[in-house]
Amino acid sequence: MDYILHNVQMALRNRIVPSANVWISEGKIMRVDTADLPTLEGEYERIDGRGHLLVPGMIDVHIHGANGFDMMDGTEESIQEVSRQCALTGCTSFLATSVSSTMEDLLKMIRSVKRVIGQEVGAKIAGIHLEGPYLNPKRKGMQNEKYLRHPNIEEMKIIFQEAGSLIKMVTIAPELPGGMDLISFLKEQGVVIAIAHSDATYEEAKQAFTSGASHVTHCFNGMRPIHHRDPGLIVAAFEEKHVSLQAIVDNVHLHPAIIRLMHNLKGPEGMVLITDALQAMGMGDGNYLFGGHHVTVSGGIARLEDDTLASSTVTMNEALRYTVETGIPLIDAVQMASTTPANILGFQQKGEISSGFDADLVLLDDEFQVLWTMVGGQIL
Repeated sequence: MDYILHNVQMALRNRIVPSANVWISEGKIMRVDTADLPTLEGEYERIDGRGHLLVPGMIDVHIHGANGFDMMDGTEESIQEVSRQCALTGCTSFLATSVSSTMEDLLKMIRSVKRVIGQEVGAKIAGIHLEGPYLNPKRKGMQNEKYLRHPNIEEMKIIFQEAGSLIKMVTIAPELPGGMDLISFLKEQGVVIAIAHSDATYEEAKQAFTSGASHVTHCFNGMRPIHHRDPGLIVAAFEEKHVSLQAIVDNVHLHPAIIRLMHNLKGPEGMVLITDALQAMGMGDGNYLFGGHHVTVSGGIARLEDDTLASSTVTMNEALRYTVETGIPLIDAVQMASTTPANILGFQQKGEISSGFDADLVLLDDEFQVLWTMVGGQIL
């Protein structure tokens, strides 16, 4: 079906257009204009946006589960339910994200992703994000310590043999024995090398960023904190222009002033909104099993028994709203949710409302609730 969306506010790269038309054919954006709606010819179906905000489909590079299902379940049903829930919340592409586990469970998760990709019921799988298992127990957060281990290139080769080019991002602690060698190996594979669950010093982080790391997973969480005599990896990341930062904006993981600081230092092109959601996303309060831990969600906040934060329950549309509420301009927040993750992953036809781009679009109301999500030109 071909569509023309009209009477929409539209988030372009550098401005919000108060009234625009978007022409869509064969899953692509064919044209964007601000003219009065012309007489339609051909098979276009007209959709009235009623003045609501149209944004590029959001891309979540870090999500573990949703709607009661965990990516590590190793089933097609789990991956599909995450795909479905993502689409309901304005996310049109996502990286299926692992947690530290046995090699057997990780390979099982990868195989389930491979079976679903291309058959998604909602948001599209953009690839796989390996969060662990090469993480530092000192900064483990909710990662299960019994599965954490030192970087092992031979093990990583087995993972790549199974997953191939599906692996788009790998989060490691570079200060562990073998960490820098692993960065060199991952750089050869062309993946985004991210740092987190790390006790890296400023100097170790600088070395990692020089060697090929370019991203920080859930910045400020699960890493050595900033100290004025021990700046750590966060300050190292702030200083490196090529390094981008993930932010969990859920009114829990980061103070609004920290979000504004990240934005001031990195700009929207160096900051990525993520959910880092577990299976409680879309489910509400209750008890869950995540990464081998018992997790309690109360008031929307997920914690382990020792009170450690355990991922989040935030959705991408909520993260967008919370970001704007911290005082960050809407157009920057949209870039952080859509354009910047697309650029980081090298997706040249996603993340913008522009001619020739994929018709991955989301219509939001004044409260940032999702009115509908379009993936590849199809309204879901």
